[in-house]
Amino acid sequence: METNQTNPYLSVVVPAYNEERRITTTLLSVYEYLSRQPFTWEILVALDGAEDKTLPLVQQFASSRQNIRWIDRAENRGKGYTVREGMLAAKGQIRLFTDADNSTDMSHFDQMVHLFEKGSDVVICSRDDKDVTGAGQAIPQPYFKRLLGNTGNLFIQFVAVPGIWDTQCGFKAFTAEAAQKIFSVARIDGWGFDIEALALARKFDYQTSIIPARWIDHAETHVRFWNYGTTLFETIQVRYYLFTGAYDTEPNPVQV
Repeated sequence: METNQTNPYLSVVVPAYNEERRITTTLLSVYEYLSRQPFTWEILVALDGAEDKTLPLVQQFASSRQNIRWIDRAENRGKGYTVREGMLAAKGQIRLFTDADNSTDMSHFDQMVHLFEKGSDVVICSRDDKDVTGAGQAIPQPYFKRLLGNTGNLFIQFVAVPGIWDTQCGFKAFTAEAAQKIFSVARIDGWGFDIEALALARKFDYQTSIIPARWIDHAETHVRFWNYGTTLFETIQVRYYLFTGAYDTEPNPVQV
């Protein structure tokens, strides 16, 4: 069902691969939160070549509800490509992407609103209390994942985004202007897209704020051990693109 809002205040972009086991629960949580808000909104599900029943479940959920739409792409291109596609297709004055596993509850947006009102262009969640007091993992990742993440973050800070201890929490919001500027030139298709978005926010002098996340780990994550290495390689790519001016001269391949 197409949204009847042509210029909603908030767009919530949900990237989804094979999410048949949890997409309905996540959409219901997001929908119930948004239905209580005084502002206008839309939900945009961006499907990344799903091979299971994710699409029919999204269609079923939307059939009896307003302001829900989706992008159905048959080819799997990666989370970065999918988020980019969704953020550029969104119509909201504020555009937020959140993970399909609902690891960061939509109620976190309550803390973001006043920061946008005060002039922030980008507001992100962090699970690390070195970024902001009160951040943490209500249900933590396994120890080895936390160790890999902490070690990798030191590299990420050194190469691309110094001063941010959690670049990978999948709950980030952008003004329409910032989203269009950042995601129209972004190039990383994989898990390193968060790092790229934050690096571009700094490149374009967008004011970035951080709120604390109370994050819940889900065992059925699509992140695999080797993705950590890939993300570090993509971090080097971001630094290369910044150094060579690729973000200034080369167009984004996504067509929306």
